[in-house]
Amino acid sequence: MGREAMERIYERVNEAVEAQNFLTTIGAKLEQAEKGRVVLSCKNRDDLTQQNGFLHGGVTAALAEVACGSAALTMAEEHHHILSAEFKMNLLRPVVCNQIQAEGTVLKAGRKLMITESVVTDPQTGKVLAKMTATMIPIADE
Repeated sequence: MGREAMERIYERVNEAVEAQNFLTTIGAKLEQAEKGRVVLSCKNRDDLTQQNGFLHGGVTAALAEVACGSAALTMAEEHHHILSAEFKMNLLRPVVCNQIQAEGTVLKAGRKLMITESVVTDPQTGKVLAKMTATMIPIADE
């Protein structure tokens, strides 16, 4: 895949990420995007924690789900967007690190369903914090 195609993938995913107001609210950022794979990050902030001071599981799940959907978007035809059909989340440990990173990958890209996964880690230690598997649906733009 050429440089121009790789740049288009990044631009397409970044446009989708920036269009999601919730991601702006939590401070999520697209770090990398290539065919079948994306990496997103989010800093841990006091206003994103739950009652015990851990990053809220909903923030972790949201970043993981967007990583899955964004990875699927890299494999979708032009003029399609992605919707989640279902996902399963395993929160493996409390998040107390300064930042989390979610790497989303496509396991199987079909025309009607895409099977994806994401792994959420502490980028400083490499510890796995959470895992998600998700089914995504590509939908033609109207």
